[in-house]
Amino acid sequence: MDLITLLPFIVLIGAMFLMTRSAKKKQAAAAQMRNDMQSGTGVRTIGGMYATVKEVHDDTVLLEVAPGVHAVYAKNAIGAVLDDAEYNRIVHGDDPELDTDGTVVPDDASSLTGDADAEVAKIDLGKDGAADDAGTEDATAKDVKKTEDVKDAKGEGKTDGDADSK
Repeated sequence: MDLITLLPFIVLIGAMFLMTRSAKKKQAAAAQMRNDMQSGTGVRTIGGMYATVKEVHDDTVLLEVAPGVHAVYAKNAIGAVLDDAEYNRIVHGDDPELDTDGTVVPDDASSLTGDADAEVAKIDLGKDGAADDAGTEDATAKDVKKTEDVKDAKGEGKTDGDADSK
């Protein structure tokens, strides 16, 4: 056997080794997170329910899912242990970033220029009056001609007595 023939098998075995190694690291980190859980912390279960830890036992956890409502879950059912700020933001809607200290945001860009009292010069983007009137008449005539051409092409401009019917 040649080394080039064995190279795909070696690469495949190496990839499998690396994938199983990373999966084992993730499992160990999840187990460590579950073992470091303390009462009073907020958690998210693998089903997506948010609760507060009341008691931690060897294989189970007592969670308070609502005020006065307790449930027993397996430790493996805990998906994530959340820090207090994130738990309060998700469960109670507390978001310190949304609290305003009286700052008013203007609805235009005038405050960004630095000189808010300066008069903004208006720029006329239109054509001059004489050229505009002549251009309007030409454009209208062209639009009418295009409409007639389209009707003729479709056969819509013909009356009942016309010979060129479909």
